[in-house]
Amino acid sequence: MDFLVLFLFYLALVLIGGVMIYIYFKTHYLKGLVSRGAQIFSYIIPECLQRAMLGLLHYLFHTRNHTFIILHLILQGMVYTEYTWEIFGHCQELEFSSYYLFLPYLLLIINLFFFTLSCVTDPGTITKANELLFLQVYEFDEVMFLKDMRCPTCDLRKPARSKHCAVCNRCVHRFDHHCVWVNNCIGAWNARYFLTYLFTLTASAATMAIVSIVFLVRLVLLSDLYLETYVDDLGHFQVIDTIFLIQYLFLIFPRIIFMVGFVLVLSFLLGIYLCFALYLAATNQTTNEWYRGDRAWCQHCPHVARPPSAEHQVYRNIHSHGLWSNLREIFLPAAVHYERKKK
Repeated sequence: MDFLVLFLFYLALVLIGGVMIYIYFKTHYLKGLVSRGAQIFSYIIPECLQRAMLGLLHYLFHTRNHTFIILHLILQGMVYTEYTWEIFGHCQELEFSSYYLFLPYLLLIINLFFFTLSCVTDPGTITKANELLFLQVYEFDEVMFLKDMRCPTCDLRKPARSKHCAVCNRCVHRFDHHCVWVNNCIGAWNARYFLTYLFTLTASAATMAIVSIVFLVRLVLLSDLYLETYVDDLGHFQVIDTIFLIQYLFLIFPRIIFMVGFVLVLSFLLGIYLCFALYLAATNQTTNEWYRGDRAWCQHCPHVARPPSAEHQVYRNIHSHGLWSNLREIFLPAAVHYERKKK
Protein backbone atom coordinates (compact mmCIF):
# COMPACT_ATOMS: atom_id res chain seq x y z
CA MET A 1 0.00 0.00 0.00
CA ASP A 2 1.70 3.23 -1.15
CA PHE A 3 1.70 6.52 0.72
CA LEU A 4 -1.01 8.11 -1.48
CA VAL A 5 -3.48 5.36 -0.59
CA LEU A 6 -2.55 5.73 3.08
CA PHE A 7 -3.05 9.49 2.86
CA LEU A 8 -6.47 9.11 1.21
CA PHE A 9 -7.39 6.50 3.84
CA TYR A 10 -6.35 8.93 6.59
CA LEU A 11 -8.38 11.72 4.96
CA ALA A 12 -11.43 9.46 4.75
CA LEU A 13 -11.08 8.59 8.45
CA VAL A 14 -10.90 12.29 9.36
CA LEU A 15 -14.02 13.09 7.32
CA ILE A 16 -15.94 10.09 8.68
CA GLY A 17 -14.89 11.07 12.19
CA GLY A 18 -16.21 14.61 11.63
CA VAL A 19 -19.53 13.29 10.35
CA MET A 20 -19.84 10.88 13.27
CA ILE A 21 -19.17 13.69 15.76
CA TYR A 22 -21.89 15.77 14.09
CA ILE A 23 -24.36 12.86 14.23
CA TYR A 24 -23.36 12.18 17.82
CA PHE A 25 -24.28 15.69 18.89
CA LYS A 26 -27.55 15.73 16.92
CA THR A 27 -28.99 12.31 17.69
CA HIS A 28 -29.75 10.44 20.90
CA TYR A 29 -29.40 6.98 19.34
CA LEU A 30 -25.68 7.30 18.64
CA LYS A 31 -25.12 8.70 22.13
CA GLY A 32 -26.62 5.52 23.52
CA LEU A 33 -24.30 3.39 21.37
CA VAL A 34 -21.28 5.41 22.50
CA SER A 35 -22.24 5.08 26.18
CA ARG A 36 -22.73 1.32 25.81
CA GLY A 37 -19.40 1.04 24.01
CA ALA A 38 -17.74 2.98 26.83
CA GLN A 39 -19.22 0.53 29.34
CA ILE A 40 -17.74 -2.41 27.44
CA PHE A 41 -14.30 -0.78 27.31
CA SER A 42 -14.52 -0.03 31.04
CA TYR A 43 -14.33 -3.79 31.68
CA ILE A 44 -11.23 -4.12 29.47
CA ILE A 45 -9.17 -1.05 30.37
CA PRO A 46 -7.61 -1.06 33.86
CA GLU A 47 -9.29 1.28 36.33
CA CYS A 48 -6.12 3.26 37.02
CA LEU A 49 -5.71 3.93 33.29
CA GLN A 50 -9.36 4.97 33.05
CA ARG A 51 -8.91 7.48 35.87
CA ALA A 52 -5.78 8.87 34.23
CA MET A 53 -7.53 9.24 30.85
CA LEU A 54 -10.60 10.86 32.41
CA GLY A 55 -8.39 13.20 34.40
CA LEU A 56 -6.47 14.20 31.28
CA LEU A 57 -9.66 14.75 29.27
CA HIS A 58 -11.16 16.77 32.10
CA TYR A 59 -8.05 18.94 32.27
CA LEU A 60 -7.90 19.49 28.51
CA PHE A 61 -11.58 20.14 27.79
CA HIS A 62 -13.22 21.11 31.08
CA THR A 63 -10.70 23.49 32.64
CA ARG A 64 -9.12 26.67 31.36
CA ASN A 65 -5.54 25.91 30.31
CA HIS A 66 -3.08 27.00 27.65
CA THR A 67 -2.39 23.55 26.17
CA PHE A 68 -4.22 24.10 22.90
CA ILE A 69 -2.88 27.65 22.53
CA ILE A 70 0.67 26.28 22.76
CA LEU A 71 -0.21 23.44 20.36
CA HIS A 72 -1.78 25.94 17.96
CA LEU A 73 1.35 28.13 17.94
CA ILE A 74 3.68 25.13 17.56
CA LEU A 75 1.75 23.75 14.57
CA GLN A 76 1.55 27.19 12.97
CA GLY A 77 5.27 27.74 13.57
CA MET A 78 6.19 24.36 12.07
CA VAL A 79 4.12 24.96 8.93
CA TYR A 80 5.54 28.44 8.38
CA THR A 81 9.08 27.23 9.07
CA GLU A 82 8.68 24.54 6.44
CA TYR A 83 7.14 27.04 4.00
CA THR A 84 10.04 29.47 4.54
CA TRP A 85 12.76 26.81 4.45
CA GLU A 86 11.52 24.79 1.47
CA ILE A 87 9.02 26.74 -0.64
CA PHE A 88 10.01 30.38 -0.33
CA GLY A 89 13.62 29.98 -1.51
CA HIS A 90 12.75 27.68 -4.44
CA CYS A 91 9.94 29.98 -5.57
CA GLN A 92 12.27 32.97 -5.57
CA GLU A 93 14.65 31.04 -7.84
CA LEU A 94 11.70 30.36 -10.17
CA GLU A 95 10.88 34.11 -10.11
CA PHE A 96 7.50 33.86 -8.42
CA SER A 97 5.77 37.15 -7.71
CA SER A 98 6.80 38.52 -4.32
CA TYR A 99 3.17 39.47 -3.64
CA TYR A 100 2.08 35.83 -3.64
CA LEU A 101 5.12 34.68 -1.67
CA PHE A 102 4.67 37.26 1.10
CA LEU A 103 0.88 36.97 1.28
CA PRO A 104 0.97 34.06 3.79
CA TYR A 105 3.18 36.15 6.09
CA LEU A 106 0.78 39.10 5.90
CA LEU A 107 -2.11 36.77 6.73
CA LEU A 108 -0.06 35.32 9.60
CA ILE A 109 0.42 38.77 11.19
CA ILE A 110 -3.29 39.58 10.89
CA ASN A 111 -4.22 36.12 12.15
CA LEU A 112 -2.01 36.32 15.24
CA PHE A 113 -3.41 39.77 16.03
CA PHE A 114 -7.01 38.58 15.98
CA PHE A 115 -6.03 35.30 17.64
CA THR A 116 -4.66 37.33 20.56
CA LEU A 117 -7.81 39.47 20.69
CA SER A 118 -9.97 36.32 20.72
CA CYS A 119 -7.93 34.97 23.62
CA VAL A 120 -7.85 38.05 25.86
CA THR A 121 -11.08 39.93 25.06
CA ASP A 122 -13.94 39.62 27.53
CA PRO A 123 -16.66 37.71 25.60
CA GLY A 124 -19.40 39.52 27.50
CA THR A 125 -19.29 38.36 31.10
CA ILE A 126 -22.56 39.04 32.93
CA THR A 127 -22.17 40.52 36.40
CA LYS A 128 -24.37 42.25 38.95
CA ALA A 129 -23.24 45.59 37.52
CA ASN A 130 -24.36 44.94 33.93
CA GLU A 131 -27.13 42.41 34.51
CA LEU A 132 -29.96 44.92 33.92
CA LEU A 133 -28.29 46.23 30.78
CA PHE A 134 -28.03 42.79 29.20
CA LEU A 135 -31.62 41.93 30.14
CA GLN A 136 -32.83 44.72 27.84
CA VAL A 137 -30.74 43.78 24.77
CA TYR A 138 -32.61 40.75 23.42
CA GLU A 139 -36.23 39.67 23.51
CA PHE A 140 -37.15 36.42 25.27
CA ASP A 141 -38.72 33.88 22.91
CA GLU A 142 -40.29 31.91 25.79
CA VAL A 143 -39.25 28.66 24.13
CA MET A 144 -35.49 28.43 24.26
CA PHE A 145 -34.98 31.45 26.53
CA LEU A 146 -37.52 32.03 29.30
CA LYS A 147 -38.05 35.14 31.37
CA ASP A 148 -37.11 35.27 35.04
CA MET A 149 -34.72 32.33 34.78
CA ARG A 150 -31.77 32.51 37.15
CA CYS A 151 -28.33 30.99 36.89
CA PRO A 152 -27.96 28.80 39.99
CA THR A 153 -24.16 29.16 39.89
CA CYS A 154 -23.83 32.92 39.38
CA ASP A 155 -27.13 33.79 41.10
CA LEU A 156 -28.01 36.18 38.27
CA ARG A 157 -31.08 36.59 36.09
CA LYS A 158 -30.30 35.03 32.73
CA PRO A 159 -30.63 37.44 29.79
CA ALA A 160 -31.93 36.04 26.52
CA ARG A 161 -29.25 34.25 24.46
CA SER A 162 -26.92 33.96 27.45
CA LYS A 163 -25.48 30.75 28.90
CA HIS A 164 -23.36 29.75 31.84
CA CYS A 165 -20.00 28.34 30.72
CA ALA A 166 -18.95 25.49 32.99
CA VAL A 167 -15.30 25.80 31.87
CA CYS A 168 -14.95 29.54 32.56
CA ASN A 169 -17.49 29.46 35.41
CA ARG A 170 -19.34 32.58 34.26
CA CYS A 171 -22.45 33.58 32.35
CA VAL A 172 -21.73 34.98 28.91
CA HIS A 173 -23.88 37.35 26.88
CA ARG A 174 -24.87 35.94 23.45
CA PHE A 175 -22.90 32.80 24.24
CA ASP A 176 -21.71 30.93 21.16
CA HIS A 177 -19.33 28.26 22.44
CA HIS A 178 -16.20 27.74 24.50
CA CYS A 179 -13.18 27.38 22.20
CA VAL A 180 -10.24 25.43 23.59
CA TRP A 181 -7.94 26.81 20.85
CA VAL A 182 -8.25 30.35 22.22
CA ASN A 183 -8.89 29.25 25.83
CA ASN A 184 -11.88 31.57 26.00
CA CYS A 185 -15.61 31.71 25.45
CA ILE A 186 -16.87 33.16 22.20
CA GLY A 187 -19.60 35.66 22.98
CA ALA A 188 -21.04 39.00 21.91
CA TRP A 189 -17.88 41.03 22.46
CA ASN A 190 -15.27 38.81 20.81
CA ALA A 191 -17.28 37.01 18.09
CA ARG A 192 -16.05 39.53 15.48
CA TYR A 193 -12.44 38.84 16.42
CA PHE A 194 -12.99 35.08 16.32
CA LEU A 195 -14.61 35.24 12.88
CA THR A 196 -11.73 37.31 11.49
CA TYR A 197 -9.23 34.95 13.12
CA LEU A 198 -10.97 31.95 11.57
CA PHE A 199 -11.12 33.62 8.14
CA THR A 200 -7.42 34.58 8.11
CA LEU A 201 -6.40 31.13 9.38
CA THR A 202 -8.34 29.48 6.56
CA ALA A 203 -6.98 31.95 4.01
CA SER A 204 -3.37 31.47 5.14
CA ALA A 205 -3.63 27.67 4.94
CA ALA A 206 -5.28 27.85 1.50
CA THR A 207 -2.70 30.37 0.23
CA MET A 208 0.24 28.20 1.31
CA ALA A 209 -1.41 25.17 -0.30
CA ILE A 210 -1.93 27.04 -3.59
CA VAL A 211 1.61 28.48 -3.69
CA SER A 212 3.13 25.07 -2.90
CA ILE A 213 1.05 23.27 -5.54
CA VAL A 214 1.87 25.92 -8.17
CA PHE A 215 5.56 25.51 -7.31
CA LEU A 216 5.40 21.72 -7.78
CA VAL A 217 3.43 22.04 -11.03
CA ARG A 218 5.90 24.58 -12.44
CA LEU A 219 8.79 22.35 -11.41
CA VAL A 220 7.25 19.39 -13.27
CA LEU A 221 6.59 21.49 -16.36
CA LEU A 222 10.08 23.00 -16.47
CA SER A 223 11.74 19.59 -16.07
CA ASP A 224 9.42 17.88 -18.61
CA LEU A 225 8.98 15.18 -16.01
CA TYR A 226 5.43 14.46 -17.19
CA LEU A 227 6.84 13.36 -20.57
CA GLU A 228 9.11 10.71 -19.07
CA THR A 229 8.39 6.97 -18.93
CA TYR A 230 9.12 4.30 -16.34
CA VAL A 231 9.36 0.50 -16.26
CA ASP A 232 6.59 -1.20 -14.29
CA ASP A 233 6.81 -4.46 -12.34
CA LEU A 234 6.16 -6.48 -15.50
CA GLY A 235 9.00 -4.81 -17.39
CA HIS A 236 6.74 -2.67 -19.58
CA PHE A 237 7.34 0.99 -20.31
CA GLN A 238 4.56 3.20 -18.94
CA VAL A 239 3.86 6.89 -19.33
CA ILE A 240 4.07 8.72 -16.01
CA ASP A 241 0.59 9.28 -14.63
CA THR A 242 -0.54 11.62 -11.86
CA ILE A 243 -0.30 9.06 -9.04
CA PHE A 244 3.21 8.00 -10.02
CA LEU A 245 4.20 11.65 -10.37
CA ILE A 246 2.98 12.49 -6.86
CA GLN A 247 4.84 9.50 -5.41
CA TYR A 248 7.99 10.53 -7.26
CA LEU A 249 7.72 14.07 -5.95
CA PHE A 250 7.21 12.64 -2.47
CA LEU A 251 10.57 10.86 -2.76
CA ILE A 252 12.29 14.07 -3.92
CA PHE A 253 10.43 16.58 -1.69
CA PRO A 254 8.91 14.50 1.15
CA ARG A 255 8.47 17.40 3.57
CA ILE A 256 6.87 19.65 0.94
CA ILE A 257 4.39 16.96 -0.12
CA PHE A 258 3.56 16.21 3.52
CA MET A 259 3.07 19.93 4.20
CA VAL A 260 0.86 20.31 1.12
CA GLY A 261 -1.29 17.37 2.23
CA PHE A 262 -1.57 18.80 5.75
CA VAL A 263 -2.54 22.34 4.66
CA LEU A 264 -4.98 20.96 2.07
CA VAL A 265 -6.82 18.93 4.70
CA LEU A 266 -6.61 21.85 7.11
CA SER A 267 -7.97 24.26 4.48
CA PHE A 268 -10.85 21.89 3.74
CA LEU A 269 -11.83 21.41 7.38
CA LEU A 270 -11.39 25.08 8.28
CA GLY A 271 -13.33 26.07 5.16
CA ILE A 272 -16.28 23.90 6.24
CA TYR A 273 -16.24 25.39 9.73
CA LEU A 274 -15.87 28.93 8.35
CA CYS A 275 -18.91 28.42 6.11
CA PHE A 276 -20.86 27.15 9.11
CA ALA A 277 -19.78 30.16 11.23
CA LEU A 278 -20.72 32.57 8.42
CA TYR A 279 -24.10 30.87 8.06
CA LEU A 280 -24.73 31.35 11.77
CA ALA A 281 -23.66 34.99 11.55
CA ALA A 282 -25.81 35.64 8.49
CA THR A 283 -28.89 34.14 10.20
CA ASN A 284 -28.11 35.67 13.61
CA GLN A 285 -27.73 32.37 15.43
CA THR A 286 -25.12 31.12 17.85
CA THR A 287 -23.66 27.62 17.95
CA ASN A 288 -25.45 27.12 21.26
CA GLU A 289 -28.81 28.12 19.73
CA TRP A 290 -28.24 26.01 16.61
CA TYR A 291 -27.42 22.99 18.76
CA ARG A 292 -30.38 23.52 21.06
CA GLY A 293 -32.79 24.38 18.25
CA ASP A 294 -33.94 20.80 17.66
CA ARG A 295 -34.15 20.25 21.43
CA ALA A 296 -36.58 23.11 22.02
CA TRP A 297 -40.23 22.19 22.51
CA CYS A 298 -41.61 21.88 19.05
CA GLN A 299 -44.14 19.92 17.07
CA HIS A 300 -41.43 17.97 15.28
CA CYS A 301 -39.57 16.72 18.37
CA PRO A 302 -41.56 13.87 19.93
CA HIS A 303 -38.48 12.54 21.70
CA VAL A 304 -38.23 15.61 23.94
CA ALA A 305 -39.81 14.93 27.32
CA ARG A 306 -42.35 17.51 28.50
CA PRO A 307 -45.21 17.65 30.99
CA PRO A 308 -48.51 16.17 29.74
CA SER A 309 -50.27 19.51 30.23
CA ALA A 310 -47.69 21.47 28.24
CA GLU A 311 -48.72 22.83 24.89
CA HIS A 312 -46.64 22.37 21.76
CA GLN A 313 -44.48 25.41 21.18
CA VAL A 314 -42.68 26.09 17.93
CA TYR A 315 -39.13 27.42 18.13
CA ARG A 316 -38.54 30.31 15.75
CA ASN A 317 -35.47 32.47 15.37
CA ILE A 318 -36.82 35.90 16.35
CA HIS A 319 -33.43 37.61 16.34
CA SER A 320 -32.73 37.55 12.59
CA HIS A 321 -33.49 40.89 10.93
CA GLY A 322 -31.83 40.57 7.53
CA LEU A 323 -28.27 39.85 6.39
CA TRP A 324 -26.70 43.27 6.89
CA SER A 325 -28.43 43.87 10.21
CA ASN A 326 -27.27 40.46 11.44
CA LEU A 327 -23.67 41.06 10.38
CA ARG A 328 -23.71 44.54 11.91
CA GLU A 329 -24.76 42.95 15.19
CA ILE A 330 -21.67 40.72 15.08
CA PHE A 331 -19.22 43.55 14.37
CA LEU A 332 -21.10 46.11 16.49
CA PRO A 333 -22.42 44.06 19.45
CA ALA A 334 -25.94 44.91 20.55
CA ALA A 335 -25.00 45.64 24.19
CA VAL A 336 -22.34 48.16 23.18
CA HIS A 337 -24.71 49.79 20.69
CA TYR A 338 -27.45 49.98 23.32
CA GLU A 339 -25.06 51.47 25.88
CA ARG A 340 -23.97 54.16 23.45
CA LYS A 341 -27.57 55.11 22.66
CA LYS A 342 -28.34 55.26 26.36
CA LYS A 343 -25.51 57.73 26.93
